[in-house]
Amino acid sequence: MTELDPFEIKIIRELQRDANQTTAEIAERVGLSTSPCWRRIDRLEREGVIRKRVAVIDRRKVGLNAHIFAQVKLNAHGRANLDEFGEAIRSFPEVLDAYVLMGTTDFMLRIVAKDIDAYERFFFDRLSKLPGVQEINSTVALSEIKSTNELPIG
Repeated sequence: MTELDPFEIKIIRELQRDANQTTAEIAERVGLSTSPCWRRIDRLEREGVIRKRVAVIDRRKVGLNAHIFAQVKLNAHGRANLDEFGEAIRSFPEVLDAYVLMGTTDFMLRIVAKDIDAYERFFFDRLSKLPGVQEINSTVALSEIKSTNELPIG
């Protein structure tokens, strides 16, 4: 864990809110001059605290209307190859997030698709054909109540 000073916490909050801000704008908002602010941002990036800066896209406005959560259970042979399954999942652009779980299922996937028909094709043609897959339980999200990438820092 990286130790963060109060200025770095403020910088991270600002970048999470709007990563498109200039260093000068961030510096002004957090109470620093530009150079020390830039040095802190540079350090946070070099140390991997800030992994990358991205644009957050509204999935519906680009035609990805189906939002699905899939719980995947692997058979005993599949569990021996968790890395292989994980590598295959990383290659699917439809899978936005994938987590290894403890409990009755092995993976939780967050998936987007154009519509339910597109998800059905993805499900039958790709996801269910991965080696070691025993069971997949899919849940379709009806609406989005909260969606954020902002971590509660500080």
